[in-house]
Amino acid sequence: MNFSPISITFFAYLVVMVAVGLVAWRYTKNFNDYILGGRRLGAVVTALSVGASDMSGWLLMGLPGAVFLSGICESWIAIGLALGTLANWLIVAAPLRVYTETAHNALTLPDYFSHRFEDKSRMLRIISAVVILLFFAIYSASGMVASARLFEIVLDLPYSTALIFGTFATLAYVFLGGFLAVSWTDTIQAAMMCLALIIAPVAVMIDLGGFSATVEQVRSVDPTHLNMLQGQTFIGVISLLAWGLGYFGQPHILVRFMAAKNASVMPRACKISMIWLIFSLSGAVAAGFFGSAFFSAHPDLGKAVAENHERVFMILSTTLFNPWIGGILLSAILAAVMSTLSCQLLVCSSVLTEDFYRAFIRPRAAQRELVWIGRLTVVAVSAVAILIATDPNNLVLSLVSYAWGGFGASFGPIIILSLLWKGVTRNGALVGIIVGALTVLVWHQGAWWGMYEIIPGFVLSFIAIIVVSLLDPNKPSATIIETFDKVQHKLEDVKKQLA
Repeated sequence: MNFSPISITFFAYLVVMVAVGLVAWRYTKNFNDYILGGRRLGAVVTALSVGASDMSGWLLMGLPGAVFLSGICESWIAIGLALGTLANWLIVAAPLRVYTETAHNALTLPDYFSHRFEDKSRMLRIISAVVILLFFAIYSASGMVASARLFEIVLDLPYSTALIFGTFATLAYVFLGGFLAVSWTDTIQAAMMCLALIIAPVAVMIDLGGFSATVEQVRSVDPTHLNMLQGQTFIGVISLLAWGLGYFGQPHILVRFMAAKNASVMPRACKISMIWLIFSLSGAVAAGFFGSAFFSAHPDLGKAVAENHERVFMILSTTLFNPWIGGILLSAILAAVMSTLSCQLLVCSSVLTEDFYRAFIRPRAAQRELVWIGRLTVVAVSAVAILIATDPNNLVLSLVSYAWGGFGASFGPIIILSLLWKGVTRNGALVGIIVGALTVLVWHQGAWWGMYEIIPGFVLSFIAIIVVSLLDPNKPSATIIETFDKVQHKLEDVKKQLA
């Protein structure tokens, strides 16, 4: 193992994150605290934890790597994500916060669906929990692959050892502090990610003689890298923009809305989140775009990037900066990986504990028992994700794409409709979730017309919910209608307070 200034900085960062977990341990008194932080997050923590939990290692590895390889045409993903994030804040954030508390203080998405639709059969809870566990196993694996690649470079470890080391680093503070630890560390990590993504492209431009000189260098490498439509078809552009649809169904993002102190913090949190997102996405695109110019001007430094294009930000960080600064910038990649992975592990833990253990095995389990079951399931989910991540040839972007599409198509339509339309029925919700999930699984295998599977999955799920709800003889009960109207009145009150 290598003990350079970079690795020492890296270890110092890990110690700080685990220390945050220890502090959060003291504030974790019950299961509500462990998986939702007691619903007491303010605007800043809510905003930055949404951003950090969303933008995983994909932001500092997958996106810069794609732009490095193909040029600015890959930035359509960033545009789609920015639009999707804004829509999620405006349409879902405040209503979901109010509705989950009004509907029997629901702690998880399956819990929310179960109470929202008075599902006495508990099929909604079971099916939605299975979908979460299925796609989060894939999503968590992407974070583990990213962290393993990082530890490979920083600590000069073999992939298998780096995989265990990287997973343990995240597992430690999630196990200890639960949701509060994850949210507090997300705030630190979001700031680091944004700062790193601004600094690295600026350093490249300074090295190559300014913005114009850097762009000309990119042009000399490949003029098509400056063309937004290069190699893109209409379906290709729509598929990249469609990443924005995924936001409506991501459990690890939606749970941040549920954990906010109240719906009144959402407008301020939205502004903070969007500013952070625009800077971060722009920096990630710039890192990949300018990275192609840097390594063409310094071909002797580009061997590691040529072997794996998703290393572009890593190599820029270690090449352009003093080792101590480079260590901080590389820690930003670890921050991105750990922030998302920790949220995913915690959501899986909450589903296994709340929607299986307490719902079917120990309905009267004590709060302390539930917290410890939650901690043990974090370990169990990590073990499964490690098995998926053992193949070092997995690309971070492809794993994220699959899971992102699965969640967006399965839960996005039902989340939107459950908050906006009182006519959705239990059977409509159940069919919609199943149709969305199955469409993604089947379409991913066929890859027809080169269309991203979230598009047919989202559309078919949306149609299925509406059609089944309209034809369903079992219409929403008076209690469901009353709760829906109560939520709308509360939201109107919030709007008046903010006016």
